[in-house]
Amino acid sequence: MNKIKAAIIGATGYAGEELFRILYSHPNVEIIKVTSISYEGKNYSDIYQNFNSLTDLKCESGSDLEKISKEADVIFIALPHGIASKTVTKEVLNNSKVIDLGADFRIKDKKIYEEWYNVEHFGEDVLKEAVYGLSEIKREEIKKARLVANPGCYTTCSILSLYPLLKEKLIDKNSIVIDAKSGVTGAGRKADLGTSYCETNESIKAYKVASHRHTPEIEQELSLAFGENIKLIFTPHLTPMNRGILATCYAKLNGKYDYETVNAIYRKYYGNEKFIRLLKKGIFPETNKVKGSEFVDIGFEIDERTNSIIVIGAIDNLVKGAAGQAVQNMNLMFGFDENSALEYPPVFPA
Repeated sequence: MNKIKAAIIGATGYAGEELFRILYSHPNVEIIKVTSISYEGKNYSDIYQNFNSLTDLKCESGSDLEKISKEADVIFIALPHGIASKTVTKEVLNNSKVIDLGADFRIKDKKIYEEWYNVEHFGEDVLKEAVYGLSEIKREEIKKARLVANPGCYTTCSILSLYPLLKEKLIDKNSIVIDAKSGVTGAGRKADLGTSYCETNESIKAYKVASHRHTPEIEQELSLAFGENIKLIFTPHLTPMNRGILATCYAKLNGKYDYETVNAIYRKYYGNEKFIRLLKKGIFPETNKVKGSEFVDIGFEIDERTNSIIVIGAIDNLVKGAAGQAVQNMNLMFGFDENSALEYPPVFPA
């Protein structure tokens, strides 16, 4: 089989580097272009020396997406929000498939996006055809897509943790609370006092309380699962680790359910999923057990005293929460083995 040609726009951020690492080993992909505003003209292996002697690609300008689309079969956009909506056009999509790791095409309502992200959305004509790229839930739609909106890291962990419960209407839709923790790579590769070593080490803090931009994304997808609009409480925290998301989700049960009944429902939805691992009773996810992998670990417990359920999910924010999920989506879009280049165990210890 001939290899498809891939371009990574924003290749020098953490998600872009992780994309390069995974695609480098993909049997059906040739990376032909990496772009960067900050490092244009520099060797990629000089920026990330873990690729020393593995690539001779230089960082180029990524400003002309239409030109790049004539060279690449798939374009990964690993840039901050507000850029992709200006550059992804129908002309680009006629030439190449696009996977956006940013937020521009995740939220289907343009007004909600603009309210939460405080920028104008310029791509309403292509927003309509964008598919939300949560592979385990949207698999058949992704296979047919030209434009995939790769989900956020917090959202991936939160949605997959709660999806079966809402799909089967086991929980009160008005009772959902998500308490999530992230490593500092979730903030990106930029100089910022709030994510510097001295500010984050030996500390944990909540941030963007009642205002985090992943909230409407989680609500959108869980509302689709439930069949009614849902509003929930989502509070993120920054922890002094490089990688990982741990989401602890709380909700009131709609009836009396024992562990075995709920476990059977999770297995109904995820029992055949390669990258979702349902843990045994009494064992709960840890970020260091999924680090560097595409796996989502999920465990739960029922609190009979309050008739509540506590579901805990863990992912690597740079892999299943970003680059790995993008590759999983690419595999679906091009008819490759969905697991290709992703079947490796977590790194431990790390």
